[in-house]
Amino acid sequence: MRWIAIFTDTSKMLEVRARFETAHFAFLDRYRDEIVLAGGCRLQPEGDYMGGLWVFEVASRERAVELIEQDPYFIHGARNYELRTWGKAFPGRQVLL
Repeated sequence: MRWIAIFTDTSKMLEVRARFETAHFAFLDRYRDEIVLAGGCRLQPEGDYMGGLWVFEVASRERAVELIEQDPYFIHGARNYELRTWGKAFPGRQVLL
């Protein structure tokens, strides 16, 4: 089942990112078979990050929540999230990003 998480950074993000960025990226790598795409969001190409987006391929909504809430950024209060189910147009089309 495909889900997306849309993250909004809290005022703690700069401090948390400085301390836990390595752990955050290790977490994403460890779960790369379920969190198939992840990245930060900005208002402008060279602007500050203000949130992020993950695309999941997981068995259930509960599994997506479990993964989000194990991420060091979430654990340390740097992110809020909204979780949505997502269906890709042209499901058979492979896309390389």
